[in-house]
Amino acid sequence: MRLWIAVVLACAACQPKAESPLRAVPFETVKLTDSFWRPRLSTNRTVTIPHILRQNEETGRVDNFRKAAGLLPGEYQGRRFNDTDIYKVIEAASYALAQEYDAALDAEIDELIGLIAAAQEEDGYLFPARTIDPENPAPGVGDERWVHESAGSHELYNAGHLIEAAVAHYRATGNRSLLDVAVRFADLVDRDFGPEARRDVPGHEEIELALVKLSDVTGDARYVELARFFIDERGREHDGKPYPEGTSFAIYNDRPYKQDHAPVVEQKKASGHAVRAAYLYTGMADVLARTGAPGYRESLESIWKDVVATKLYLTGGIGSRDTFESFGDDFELPNRTAYTETCAAIGNDLWNHRMFLASGEARFVDVMERVLYNGALSGVSANGDRFFYTNPLESEGGVERVPYFEVACCPANLARLLAHLPGFVYAQKGNELFVNLFVASEAEVELDSGKVRVEQETKFPWEGRVLLSLSSEASFPMTLHLRIPGWSLGRALPSDLYRFADTKEGSPTLKVNGVEVPLSVEGGFASIRRVFGADDRVEWILPMQVRRVAAHDEVEGNRGRLALQRGPLVYAAEAVDNGGRVLDLVLPEEAELEAIFREDLLGGVVAITGTARRDEGEVPFLAVPYFTWANRGPGEMAVWIPSGLPSTSR
Repeated sequence: MRLWIAVVLACAACQPKAESPLRAVPFETVKLTDSFWRPRLSTNRTVTIPHILRQNEETGRVDNFRKAAGLLPGEYQGRRFNDTDIYKVIEAASYALAQEYDAALDAEIDELIGLIAAAQEEDGYLFPARTIDPENPAPGVGDERWVHESAGSHELYNAGHLIEAAVAHYRATGNRSLLDVAVRFADLVDRDFGPEARRDVPGHEEIELALVKLSDVTGDARYVELARFFIDERGREHDGKPYPEGTSFAIYNDRPYKQDHAPVVEQKKASGHAVRAAYLYTGMADVLARTGAPGYRESLESIWKDVVATKLYLTGGIGSRDTFESFGDDFELPNRTAYTETCAAIGNDLWNHRMFLASGEARFVDVMERVLYNGALSGVSANGDRFFYTNPLESEGGVERVPYFEVACCPANLARLLAHLPGFVYAQKGNELFVNLFVASEAEVELDSGKVRVEQETKFPWEGRVLLSLSSEASFPMTLHLRIPGWSLGRALPSDLYRFADTKEGSPTLKVNGVEVPLSVEGGFASIRRVFGADDRVEWILPMQVRRVAAHDEVEGNRGRLALQRGPLVYAAEAVDNGGRVLDLVLPEEAELEAIFREDLLGGVVAITGTARRDEGEVPFLAVPYFTWANRGPGEMAVWIPSGLPSTSR
């Protein structure tokens, strides 16, 4: 067994060398004890990740590396971006191994890394879709390296996911085997691209944020500068060639589709393919935090406000159009045809986390939390081996999760997000500790004046009570920041896209050693500055009423309809709980609703119960958390339910 404890203790060296406004407390130093998330992360490790590994083997994705290494004859199989399904599951497994060591999983990942290293060309290039047969590469790949990069060859996209996997594996294990592969590839990219070399951009963003991570673990600032080059090159003339018009790849020539229609500092609204956009914005936030790049903050703030005010689903999903998996017009948020790709929700989560780290403002974590508990978590079944690619907010009954996809970006992407959850819980700066998410956990945090041990106890999101204890070997003053969720103050969202339609009141209560104290608010956090002793206990109590949510009147399909939310959870009505159908239900605004924990339902959830109406009269009503829907077979489902007011098409 590897010396996991030693790796964790040594991981201060894995922290960013450049000083960021805030730093996430590393995932490998946070141990979850949470009754909500820990079982899900266990399922992710024991079911989801092995399932994806098997699917990658069965679908030829692993064989592509064997072929590139000369270990197996044959042509490249599948899409040119399929390599990333290997890289992302390695990243997910690395995060999981940091939480709980698994010798068999560790050995399987080591074997994959050996294949990847064997497939790498002598100068560092790693792209089986070309390497297997450079004279006849896979469809969509150019007859020379990088030739269609800005149009979507995915060489740099694949490189980005390789780098992210390598950084995660190194941080979790201390083993440089994959990191050395990634560094060789990144150094090749650094030689081939730049102001004095090839001027081009990735057709699918991803390498930008990955290069920043690589800089963080290696201390090499070249990688941040290369990330900034790729970002700043957008909207300019490139050396790359478009795909021939009339081919199936010609869509990738569309510059707004890939956020290449204007320099990033001039982009003020979200546009194009939602996943590409979210990865670009994440990379921009990372570069901003490390360099203070002029114009980035203003552009990101404008784009974020545009998304939150006009393009965000209540579940945190983004990208409403199935046409090109893209953002729609302002307020174009249909329910039944919502595309809301799982990968887009994940990208939105990453973007908001980085916006928080670059600013210290809780509003970004509010959106991140909404995505985590709703639009992302819905992407995987309760048993861990069935997935959604799209996540609609209404169904006539034909929507089911499936074991895998031809374009399988979502399963492994979700696996890595869930496995990395411990890295989202806390952040730090100087002698300040930020509690972002309410997740039962234990962590040791290196502050400027010493090491602090923090323990968080909670049954969130079912209950709103959070208990924290902090202790340190040496006494010193520090500041504890507890996020004040917008929903706990009566704000459905940091914009007027959604609002609570009822008048229920409530606000958080803060107690220190049993004594209630007034809230001192900084950036959306309740702040406590003191010398924390071993016996100090901080109690944070959040109101958890059932709230009715109304959408902006410009959202056509939600006029006359209300949704239900409790804490961060959005609720859905399923046919299986409501007499076999839900699309004919009316839930009057005056109907009494009650939240009840049901241990016998969906593994134990808080359900919302009450009385609804149909043409035949009053009927019992039950709603479950949105992320749990479609776990009991196909059937009608609705998030937005008529309230008795005039309504329009969905």
